[in-house]
Amino acid sequence: MRGPGGPGAPAAGRLVLVACSGGADSLALAAATAFVAPRLGVRAGLVTVDHGLQDGSAARAAAVAEWGRSVGLEPVEVATVDVTGRPGGPEAAARDARYQAISSAAERNGATAVLLGHTRDDQAETVLLALARGAGPRGLSGMPYRRGLLVRPLLDVSREDTRKACAALGLAAWADPHNTDPAYARARVRADVLPALIAALGPGVVANLARTAALTAADAAFLDRVAAEALAGSRTPGGLCVRTLAGLAPAIRSRVLHAWARELGAPGAALSHRHVVALDALVTDWHGQGPAALPGGVVVGRRAGDLVPGDL
Repeated sequence: MRGPGGPGAPAAGRLVLVACSGGADSLALAAATAFVAPRLGVRAGLVTVDHGLQDGSAARAAAVAEWGRSVGLEPVEVATVDVTGRPGGPEAAARDARYQAISSAAERNGATAVLLGHTRDDQAETVLLALARGAGPRGLSGMPYRRGLLVRPLLDVSREDTRKACAALGLAAWADPHNTDPAYARARVRADVLPALIAALGPGVVANLARTAALTAADAAFLDRVAAEALAGSRTPGGLCVRTLAGLAPAIRSRVLHAWARELGAPGAALSHRHVVALDALVTDWHGQGPAALPGGVVVGRRAGDLVPGDL
């Protein structure tokens, strides 16, 4: 298990926050952090998010906050969020609201990291969901150990171990009913798909899926670095040089086009494979077709040997 003193850990005296829902995973992480952080000279606090989606959610968030204070975590915050009107389904809306809330809490308190309780089982589920969506290496890389302020110390730890830890410490973990609601794809993977794979292929499936994510992430990170250099070398005053793009390997060119589309303002959550294919066709299958329409109202066309943004 990687702890607060693992790779990229904050220096002594700095503040880390634990994002704790009260479920077994995050509760075990919060308890471990409360024990380890003082021994490392690190300050540790807690933030819990009330999505307001279930009866009693405010009381449950208050109880988590009270427990956090009782074990010495400070500061402790309850972040109340409103998920209505957000894009995507309810699961995506709640996730976006939650990450915004914990990032805001980190900024207010000057935290150098926010610890999340995602486990090896969560990583395996993420890989399966990415496979079902037809995701490329970026999706199959799963959740990173660290991205910005967000750190996942339990990615090498099983969900069962976090439950055992809570039991050993006498902690009553909350069972989120959304985790077993078949309306959510992740809940169906957790309840049906992953157990079926384990029954058919053995208990090593979870660890193997998580290892696949780690291996793919390493490859994707290297390709992204190569693509960043290729993007810099493809720039022209108006856009990107078609001749330079055409000379790139497809795996690099697709990353260049994806990154450039993000620069132009296309939101990453909506930017799909078909959008990148449409951009690629302007390079490799040019026959006078019109511009490619990307999410966020971004339009890209081909003019005088360049890919250029704008209303063409």
